[in-house]
Amino acid sequence: MASSALFSPSPRSHHHDLQSPWSTHKVKPRKPQKTSTTHIQIFKTPSQNPLIYTSSFPHNLKLPSLKDPISSHPLPDSIDENFTKNLENLATLQRITTGFDSVSDSDKNLKRVFIQEQQQPPWITSLLMKNFYRTSSSSTVKKRVKVEIDKRNYYILRRRQIKAETEAWEKMTEEYREFQREMCEKKLAPNLPYVKSLFAGWFEPLSNAIKKEQKSPNTKKHQEAYAPYIDSLPADKMAIIVMHKMMGLLMMGHDYRYVRVVQAAIQIGMAVELEVRIQTFLEKTKSCPKKKVLIQAQQEVTKENEMLRRRVKTLIKRKRIMEVQKILKNEEYIPWGRDKQAKLGCRLIELLTEIAYVQSPVSQSADAPPDIRPAFRHIFKIIAMESGQVRKCGVIECDKMILTGLESTARHMIIPYVPMLVPPRRWKGYDNGGHFFLPSYLMRTHGSKQQQEAVKNVPTTQMQKIYEALDTLGHTKWRVNKRLLDVVESIWAAGGDIAGLVNRQDVSVPDLNSEESSDVKEWRWSVRKARKINQELHSQRCDIELKLSVARSMKDEEGFYYPHNLDFRGRAYPMHPHLNHLSSDLCRGILEFAEGRPLGKSGLRWLRIHLANLYGSGVEKLSYDGRLQFVENHISDILDSADNPLGGNRWWLTAEDPFQCLAACINLSETLKSSSPHTVISHLPVHQDGSCNGLQHYAALGRDSLEAAAVNLVAGEKPSDVYSEIAARVHEIMQRDSEKDPISYPNAVLARLLIGQVNRKLVKQTVMTSVYGVTFVGAREQIKRRLQEKGHISDDQLLFSASCYAAKVTLEALGEIFEAARSTMCWLGDCAKVIASENQAVRWTTPLGLPVVQPYFKTKRHIIKTSLQVLALQREGSTVELKKQRTAFPPNFVHSLDGTHMMMTAVACRDAGMRFAGVHDSFWTHACDVDKMNVILREKFVELYSSPILENLLESFQTTYPGLEFPPLPQRGDFDLNEVLKSPYFFN
Repeated sequence: MASSALFSPSPRSHHHDLQSPWSTHKVKPRKPQKTSTTHIQIFKTPSQNPLIYTSSFPHNLKLPSLKDPISSHPLPDSIDENFTKNLENLATLQRITTGFDSVSDSDKNLKRVFIQEQQQPPWITSLLMKNFYRTSSSSTVKKRVKVEIDKRNYYILRRRQIKAETEAWEKMTEEYREFQREMCEKKLAPNLPYVKSLFAGWFEPLSNAIKKEQKSPNTKKHQEAYAPYIDSLPADKMAIIVMHKMMGLLMMGHDYRYVRVVQAAIQIGMAVELEVRIQTFLEKTKSCPKKKVLIQAQQEVTKENEMLRRRVKTLIKRKRIMEVQKILKNEEYIPWGRDKQAKLGCRLIELLTEIAYVQSPVSQSADAPPDIRPAFRHIFKIIAMESGQVRKCGVIECDKMILTGLESTARHMIIPYVPMLVPPRRWKGYDNGGHFFLPSYLMRTHGSKQQQEAVKNVPTTQMQKIYEALDTLGHTKWRVNKRLLDVVESIWAAGGDIAGLVNRQDVSVPDLNSEESSDVKEWRWSVRKARKINQELHSQRCDIELKLSVARSMKDEEGFYYPHNLDFRGRAYPMHPHLNHLSSDLCRGILEFAEGRPLGKSGLRWLRIHLANLYGSGVEKLSYDGRLQFVENHISDILDSADNPLGGNRWWLTAEDPFQCLAACINLSETLKSSSPHTVISHLPVHQDGSCNGLQHYAALGRDSLEAAAVNLVAGEKPSDVYSEIAARVHEIMQRDSEKDPISYPNAVLARLLIGQVNRKLVKQTVMTSVYGVTFVGAREQIKRRLQEKGHISDDQLLFSASCYAAKVTLEALGEIFEAARSTMCWLGDCAKVIASENQAVRWTTPLGLPVVQPYFKTKRHIIKTSLQVLALQREGSTVELKKQRTAFPPNFVHSLDGTHMMMTAVACRDAGMRFAGVHDSFWTHACDVDKMNVILREKFVELYSSPILENLLESFQTTYPGLEFPPLPQRGDFDLNEVLKSPYFFN
């Protein structure tokens, strides 16, 4: 639409502010003319009239009356996908050489009021606004004006979002081209951050090397074998992708100084392919009228087809890309595949290793040659794989100097899938929803073909509730809490090491002070330990920098959104990996709802309870009255924390979730200082968390009254604490063991060592993950970390033995208390064993209709030869992993149920007019809406488990796997599910 189709918010506003976000024309400001002619076109309907604003000029000129009623609908956060169609008439305006907008021939008979803004006298807007007020009430006009402003803002943001998705690499490439021009003109390198200076030095040599490869006289067969699609992008853009992806992998990887070749090659190949897909599509949309993209059924072009062609041409001119995309949907893109991605990636990595060098900044004598070293080396290294196997793998190792500036590089890196500026596309299929141009898939299948096919082939109607839930989560608008971000930045700039932020300094590597063999051996062990700690610190610092980089880039936005998708079990996750509400306390503290709502009396109470929950340290296990009293007792600390977070007594730092606690302190202090605390606007998400939610689901499945009471499915004066109950049972067992003879029972020594260290925190993680299939080894490692934190055991061998004993006792105590849950868990495992024994993957459908296939198959190696090395790619085989299918099914099934409960709650909260965010078993909304959400989540839990879930599962197994004999259903108790509706601490 041309710029003049919208009126200025102010008669004095500049013309460049009026450029429509979907206009294809660059409108230059004109000089004021001495005489002006007002061009007026009359709208056929008033709803087609643009925005009109008041002016103080006299109102004595009569214009045609607009008597037709004007429909006005509040614009939600989610703009309807057919919104552009509602502006069809406005979008067909064409700009002509005189600078005015004319109407196409087909629309000449339409009556439209149209005023050229740059020649518009101030009194015109006043008169038109007066006319509006004559025909409509003041509130109706204001509402219509707000809708039009929201629409305009939406299109501006939508255009920015599309640019971010499609032009990121081009923008970065142009930046480095400019660096090159600057260096050539001034004969001087620009003053750049360290890593950018490296990129600037590598950019031209790498671009030239890629150009040379693109023009290589090698045969097409040779290129296909070692560098397929090498000429699919301009060389300079490909160079930028390679450099950024390599640095990004080094930053985000858990390994120190190196990344596996197979991982790097595929990631680089995927990035290049994605950019090729986007640019190819954009090129087609620009030239589609010439290239006959629309396939005609008849040889002769009919009048209707010609009109459609003109429609496409108009859409392209108006930048209405998504509608063109629908028309072009029948052009199917053929993916490159892992082989070609890996081959191209390897060749590009090889070129990078050949041209990239670093120079030591250490001062040297004039006669000494400069210390120039390769930035990257291709070597082979023995690596422990995730499966526990040890293999010799090809890796790309970076020079130590690169790591020097790597941690502060995040702000200069292109981070994919950043939060969206406008609501994501609604989900309508496996690959239809989420981002506009970036590939978005409903489920993270990690290459499991059976799972992909199951989701693709399911009827759309069956998936409707899943789509609605993901849309609800994706359309929740967030913003950055700037006060919190300022505090975080101050702490980080000062070196971190408080509030859960990692220390920005490495631990010192000890010196060798003795030649004694025992001392040398101890020194070597200490050096290895220090280096391992420093590697972990480096990884954590890079992670924080990436999170802060996103926060900095989004802090001035009015709001943003997180498109969500599912894992194969049906749990929802934001597609952006760094700054999101599923992440750490740092991220949760920085994020808040963009929409604020008045607290009200109920909200003020829940804000106080929320603060007590975030403080932790056992306070969250008090009754609600106890938590409120805790906050009352610390009012002075809360006010001090809010007013002077870093210069005061810093009480908030003693909380278990310090940044979230500080955000709550700031919000609460606003109410304490307000003369009308109930009217204070709150943006803070208030959480309601399940009480050991996995066991709650098992208790509902097994209907065991004792277990239900232990996990708060039954009302009580204060919340039951299953972790404390297990800890007490563990203490009893250890007390009994400590009294035994150490000679006949060696564990007696360990029991005496540990008996004073058993508490709730020691067993919590193991109890929490037990229902999700934690193994003995996993439990041992969890408890070992807790014992290390206590610091009472310094000997590593003794620590290991104590962890083994404590894990064994904890799992034993758990089995004694939750016998019914264990029975259900065993039944699920036995069913999976029956299925997997026939070389079948376990399949089921969640109560919301999501098909699930366990993706545990033995992989087969696929060998490909690249220019760098021979790569072994892993592919899904046809033989199932029997043990994994059996042990993983119980936790996966429960995960699918907790995901179902969350999605049911999300849709119901949306229907009730609430904002909702979910973190698996933690449900978030505004403080004023917590009471409503509590009612809904309990009703949905009862609704979920009122259906015969286990009976339906068994029936589906018998249908899907005919001929197999399954064990009978486990016995269940007589617990009344309706008790959940009356339990105040079910979620609290």
